[in-house]
Formats: sequence, structure tokens, C-alpha cells
Amino acid sequence: MAATQIANVVVPEVFTSYVQLLSTEKSAFIQSGVVVEDPQFSEMLNGGGRTFNMPHWEDLADTEANVSSDALVGVSDAVPDLITSGQDISVRHNRNHSWSSADLAGQLAGSDPQDAIANRVAAYWVRQEQSYLINTLEGVFADNLANDSSDMINDVALPAGGTPTAVNLFSAEAFIDTQQTMGDAMDNLVACAMHSVVFSRAKKNNLIDFIPDSRGEVDIPFFQGLRVIVDDGMPAVANTGNVDYTTYFFGAGSIGRGTGSPKVSTEIDRFILAGDGGGQEVLVNRREFILHPRGIQWTDTTIAGQSPDNSELATTANWDRVFDRKLIRLAALVTNG
Repeated sequence: MAATQIANVVVPEVFTSYVQLLSTEKSAFIQSGVVVEDPQFSEMLNGGGRTFNMPHWEDLADTEANVSSDALVGVSDAVPDLITSGQDISVRHNRNHSWSSADLAGQLAGSDPQDAIANRVAAYWVRQEQSYLINTLEGVFADNLANDSSDMINDVALPAGGTPTAVNLFSAEAFIDTQQTMGDAMDNLVACAMHSVVFSRAKKNNLIDFIPDSRGEVDIPFFQGLRVIVDDGMPAVANTGNVDYTTYFFGAGSIGRGTGSPKVSTEIDRFILAGDGGGQEVLVNRREFILHPRGIQWTDTTIAGQSPDNSELATTANWDRVFDRKLIRLAALVTNG
């Protein structure tokens, strides 16, 4: 009996670009404008190195301007200010995953195998990239808590025990106070990511609006004009009698993204003796990318392999803020629901 095999329907070069395109189309973080493809990041990936230095000029100090006078040279000369520089650092991510054709066989029946495989692989990478970003933000905000006086965090949760009241829960007021951590840059926010428990609380309080997408096919949730991304991978930390839920808020382009090209992005391998000779086929897909919160440098302090895993992304010591608070388009709200 003839059977459709992955090798019969997947052309590696076409498959790779198709999956990358679908991943971009399916990503809520990309569609909302939080994650923006940066050609400079992609260019850096074409060279060698695990980390990439990105020098920048600091803004000019807000020193009061001099009052002009008619004094002669040497009598009351103005003292020029300096412009200083800083350095941001990003890290290269190399990830891969593989799938056996035996697992896919039942899912491919009765539909176009190429589309079925590509859709599943693209959706997998969207979920993975979302988890990388959430773990990155855990590390970034842990660094902010430890080293920057929590000036990016509004924590209204109960310290421990007791019954949460309205002030400890997600609300429009708590959101406004979180916005205020950004000062006069607060209007730059475009999206937020929250746990489903927090999302349910917001819905009960009629804080969520549902707006159809451009094709009128899907209702997209919004809060105060911000695209809402619901993910149960968001931080939910149990304390005595309660859970602390963190909601992240993002400005436009707060996360830079670059896409590289592994030597072989997609491969298909066949094991002819597997299954008592019945054969087995495996699809391998590799990704190389940068996913970097602008203004927060990767310190590379604690890392075991050539690329960080999720736990290392969430490690406090691996991040350090190098931009002024108002230039960081990120904020966090901690609530009990």
C-alpha cells in the first residue's frame, strides 16, 4: 500500500521559507508591533560570534542652557558638555526540533500534506518564540527588581496570606499606575501579555474589547487600546495562600528580532531498519535568531551551552539595563488575579 512520506512532499528550501513566513503571520507579538524585525540584527547573524556588541550614543543631558552675554574671551567662557556612549549586547539563539513521520501520518490524511506539516511546524515555533520572550522578560524584570529599585514594576499583590481585595487585583487603576513607571513615555504602549486568570478578571470587569481582525475572521482582545496576548506561561508565583500573576506591557518595537540562516535549515532523514524494517522518517527544522529587549544587555554571566536555554534567559544575572528608564518600552504589573 502506497503511503505519503515527508520526503515526498517537503522541499527543504521551500519548506524553510514557508514556515518562517507562516510563523511571522501567526505571531501575535509580531502582528501587534511589539517584536520588530531589525535588518541590523539579521546582518549580525551572518557573521560569527555568540554575542553582539551594539554601541550607542546617550541622549544629551538636560542641563539648563547658558544665558548669552557680551563678555570677552577668557572672561566668562561657556563650558561645553560632552556626549557619552553606552553599549547594548544581544545573544545568538540556535534552536532545533525534529518530528517523526509516524506521528504525523494520521494528521496528514485527507488534506494537503505540505500545508499540514508547515502549519504545525510554524505554530510550534510561534509558541516557542513566545516562551523565549516570556522567559527573557522574567530575567529582565528580575534584574530590575534586584538592581534598579523596581522602577519598571508596579506590584499591588499581597505580600503573603490574607484575602486579596480590589486593590490587589488587575484593574484600570493599577494599569495607569504601571504606565506611570514610564513617565512621559507612557503613551508608547501597544500591547500586553497576561495569564488567563488575569484575563478572566479583566473580562468580568468589562475591561476587554473584542475587535475583528482585518479579514473579519477572528475577534482580537484589546485592553485600553492595547492588543492582549493571553498565555499561561506568564509568571504565576505561589505565595502563602495566593498567587502573584505578572502582566507585561510593551511599547512599539520594544523587542528587536533578527533571523539567521543555519547551514542546513531543514533536513529529512530516513531509518530503513526502524519498525522491524518498516522504516521511519524524521523531519528536522533549525532556527537561528536574535530576540532582544532593547536597552537591556545580555551579560552572558551564567550559560552552559552555546546558546541560552529558557532557564538561563530567566536568570537575573544574565541581564543588565543600559538605557535610561524612559527609553525602555517595557513595564510589569503584579497582581493576585
